[in-house]
Parts: sequence; C-alpha cells; structure tokens
Amino acid sequence: MSYNLLKGKRGIIFGALDENSIAWKTAERVHEEGGTFVLTNAPIAMRMGKIRDLAEKTGSEIIPADATSAEDLQNLVDKSMEILGGKIDFVLHSIGMSVNVRKGRHYTDLNYDWMTKGWDVSAVSFHKVMQTLYKADAMSEWGSIVALTYMAAQRTFPDYNDMADNKSYLESIARSFGYFFGKDKKVRVNTISQSPTPTTAGQGVKGFGGFISYAEKMSPLGNATALDCANYTVTLFSDLTKRVTMQNLYNDGGFSNTGVSQEVIERFTEE
Repeated sequence: MSYNLLKGKRGIIFGALDENSIAWKTAERVHEEGGTFVLTNAPIAMRMGKIRDLAEKTGSEIIPADATSAEDLQNLVDKSMEILGGKIDFVLHSIGMSVNVRKGRHYTDLNYDWMTKGWDVSAVSFHKVMQTLYKADAMSEWGSIVALTYMAAQRTFPDYNDMADNKSYLESIARSFGYFFGKDKKVRVNTISQSPTPTTAGQGVKGFGGFISYAEKMSPLGNATALDCANYTVTLFSDLTKRVTMQNLYNDGGFSNTGVSQEVIERFTEE
C-alpha cells in the first residue's frame, strides 16, 4: 500500500546489492511512495550484484562510487543533483564490510590493516558522505540521512568481530554530525539498529543462523525483516519525522529491551 509519503522527494541510496539487501527493499518502497533517487555502490559490488535490475525497475540511474573516496563522493553528489534536478531530500547509507570477518580472523588476532579498511568502509565513509553533502550545501532543509547499524554496537556478540567496533563508531558519527547538520542546515541524521537480517553481507558472519534464531526467540514481536526496515526508513525520510534526529532507533521486535524471554528460559530448562 502506498501513501505518497515521498512524493516529490529526491535522494541517494547506497548499498543495494541484490533483492535480499535492505537497501534494495528500501529503494523499492521509496519508489512506491513516490520518491526518485540515484543508486550507488562500489564498482566491485556492482559487478557482484544485480543493481541494474533494480535501476530498471525503479526508473533510476546508477552512479558508481567508492564511499571511501572523497573524489568519488563529490562526483556522486554533483551528478545526483544534476540528474534529479535539485537538492537531495534523503540519503540511505547501507554499507558495511569486515575483511577480518570474511577471512575468519578472530577478534583477539586481528589484522590491523584489514581492520582499518573495514572501519573506513563501514563507519568513516558515513562521515565522508555527510561532509561532502554538508560542504556542497546539497541537502534540502528538513532532509533526512539514515545509516544502518546493529545491536552489537552496544552489546557483545562474539562472532560479530570488529564489525561491532565499526557500528559503534558509525553511531557516534551520526550523533556528532547530526548536531551540526541539524543546527546549520535543518537536516536530520539517524541510525536504525536492525534485527539480524539474512542479507548477503550478514550471512558472511560466522554463526549467523544462530544469531537469527536466538533473536527470534528473544523478541516479543519476532525479528524485523528487510522490508520492515525499509518501511521504517521511509517514515524517517518522510515529513512525519521532521524533528527526529541524532537517534539510534531500534527496529528489532523488542529484542533490545528484553532481558530474557520465556522461550529462551524453556530452551535451557529442558530435561
């Protein structure tokens, strides 16, 4: 069902890889709600994914960009405003990567070059995106910027590895830049802490199936899906949330406020 919540709004969506990704679902929902946007991803991710199918489906153009490159980001912002015909109303940062996770390096035995690379891609890129938008005065007043995060930024999940540190830094950047973007430009900046979701990236984490099963048993409403996250993101892009900023917002079925569930108690008291 569409409510035209984003009619006339223009944006940039980072990170759509395939139909399992939250960014992909968000792009579909934004399109249904009347928004127009440019799709972007790193060139290597574009070769692996199906982003061209999404662009065709939503009538969008694709601008390849390495989100860690200031030059690429400047080109992305300039071209997006040219293509879309004006300033940007919304941005989704859906980017995360850990080389240590991919290569199975334990948290107590990290390769620091890999750690730095993952930190740059997963967290510092968010600052780079916002700094580029801020300096170019590219965001409309009451615009909205959203990044995706995970509960491991607050609580320890052993196999989430250095991605937990990346997400903590990402959330801090949202608060810090959110202050200046709000005060100077009337732009909102928030993060959504999503349930573990079976995306292509998420499934690369060791024991991910256990993450999902445990969270499902712990959450009164069950795990939020990628589509649930897309719907929540649409509300944050809309004018209905004009004064929500600098927040880390949980979309996790109640997991973050549940100490223990009856299902988990019963699982560990089985005879």
